[in-house]
Amino acid sequence: MEKGAKKVAVVTGGATGIGAACVRELAAKGFRVGIHYRSSAAAARSLLAEIGDGFLLPADLADIAQIDAMVETLKGQTDRCDLLVNNAGVSLDADMQRMRIEQFDAQRAVVRGAWYLTKRVLRQYMLRANSGRIINISSVVGHTGNGGQIPYTMEKAAMDALTKSLARELRGRDILVNSVAPGFIATEMTARLPEEVRTEILAGIPLNRMGRPEEVAEVVGFLATAGSYITGTVIHVNGGLYGG
Repeated sequence: MEKGAKKVAVVTGGATGIGAACVRELAAKGFRVGIHYRSSAAAARSLLAEIGDGFLLPADLADIAQIDAMVETLKGQTDRCDLLVNNAGVSLDADMQRMRIEQFDAQRAVVRGAWYLTKRVLRQYMLRANSGRIINISSVVGHTGNGGQIPYTMEKAAMDALTKSLARELRGRDILVNSVAPGFIATEMTARLPEEVRTEILAGIPLNRMGRPEEVAEVVGFLATAGSYITGTVIHVNGGLYGG
């Protein structure tokens, strides 16, 4: 176990996309970063080599036993956790009539995992220290809706509800809970969009472009190190697509 004054952050889904950008941003701000991943082991190892000071946290967040094992790994690495970024997500897309109950349950399991990991980290670290920050990565579609993504939009809206309710539960403690809600960001997921869908999306964005993962990470970095009077809030990062 490493002890010391250096702050520790955990980023779920930290090996790729927005999560990887958050890992880099937080490492640059002086955090020792735990990179959680499920299936992107090679990318996680490469990112760890890039940032230098960090550690890996493999787990399937849909499996409660694996989350427990992940927390044990975390405890073996550090005696503190100052920041938890709940970024991991999955999008299982189909319209209402074609969506199978198994897909719906798989979508819900990821948010259940975020709730349970947050509970464990709070109990093990933040409540004892009476200090910490939790940042939940949600989505603009949790506010606007999106056809063909009903379970995904429901669960992203749930992340914002978690933010607002947990901030109230932690009243009187120095633990801040906020959401960052990205719009359409240039990642592997959006790269697979058909050209006509991409054109339609861009027509609704005043900045007329997709966002970059680093632009989301900048806001996460701000909430991780500043914004000491901000809690229970959703910050939108979407190029003007939606104002909240």
